[in-house]
Amino acid sequence: MKKILLPLICICMLTACSEESKRQETRAEALRDSLMQVINQKDAELNDIMGTFNDIQEGFREINLAQGRVNLNGPGSEKMAKENIMENISFIQRTMQLNRERIVRLQQQLKTSTINADKLQTAINELKRQMEEKEQQIQALESKLKEKDVKIEEQDRQISDLNTNVASLTAANEQKTQTVNRQDRQLHEAWYVFGTKKELKEQGIVKSSQVLKNSDFNKDYFTKIDTRVVKSIKLYSKSASLLTSHPAGSYSLETDVQKQYTLYIHNPEKFWSVSKYLVIQVK
Repeated sequence: MKKILLPLICICMLTACSEESKRQETRAEALRDSLMQVINQKDAELNDIMGTFNDIQEGFREINLAQGRVNLNGPGSEKMAKENIMENISFIQRTMQLNRERIVRLQQQLKTSTINADKLQTAINELKRQMEEKEQQIQALESKLKEKDVKIEEQDRQISDLNTNVASLTAANEQKTQTVNRQDRQLHEAWYVFGTKKELKEQGIVKSSQVLKNSDFNKDYFTKIDTRVVKSIKLYSKSASLLTSHPAGSYSLETDVQKQYTLYIHNPEKFWSVSKYLVIQVK
């Protein structure tokens, strides 16, 4: 009997050790997957934040170049065409506004980010300081325009009155800026919505399994965005799928530590090239 029991005991012990080893391997694999998910999320967040940061820095660079083109103290500046002055001033004002929106966007990204916020907040504070400094420079430039009675010729037509007073120059500039800003915003406008299958059907967005079949849907249900500013959309759901067509490679769906999806738009121009409407079905 002892000869029989001893092998059985050994077999049981080996089986128990094997099962415990498998359980440990399973737990280790689950922990590894969880850590990789956190790392991937941080990478996606960091790429999104750095993309906005780089856009802001590029905006400052373009503003500096435009400022140089409106240097009224340079040689031959009196002969600078009015058209060129207005275009550069309008461009500066548009880019300044866009940078303000990008900084607000960067602050929103920081609030929802899981990345260490201290250094990012320091970077945002520096961008705000640069923005304030740039606004003072632009104000000084506009003051010079008001002080100078610029006597120039139109590039596209000759005019007899070269003594354009400061008031009319400013008014024309403001009107043109408003028009250009409106056209610029319209060019980069897009709309998105996410909701359950039931919600999308109730709003007429999905009909008979077809998306935006006709114009008879609730447009107020959509959120309007500036495609140059918004490059990520939190979906607050563990299930998400795009119902509208957008080129592969221009976006990705990433999950956070709560396994909720966020849409990251890596190439806005390509992403919105097919449709200015984005419909996402969630659960």
